[in-house]
Amino acid sequence: MANPFGGLGDLQKLQQQAQQMQAALQQEQVVVEKNGVRVVVRGDQVVHEIEIDGVIENRIADAINEAIKKTQELAAKS
Repeated sequence: MANPFGGLGDLQKLQQQAQQMQAALQQEQVVVEKNGVRVVVRGDQVVHEIEIDGVIENRIADAINEAIKKTQELAAKS
């Protein structure tokens, strides 16, 4: 008789690989500078920092990250 839980090892391996990929993406950053605005976004699509005319405005980054999180929650419900 086949073990109905035999595939769990594969699932755990896939979960570990996904976690490793997410951790690696968090270490990557993309920096865009345009018209006095500098934006730093991590590879996992989190806005790390926004600088406007030399002034760091992380309140804007926080608001954007919250909006992104809410859209991801909406998408997960669909």
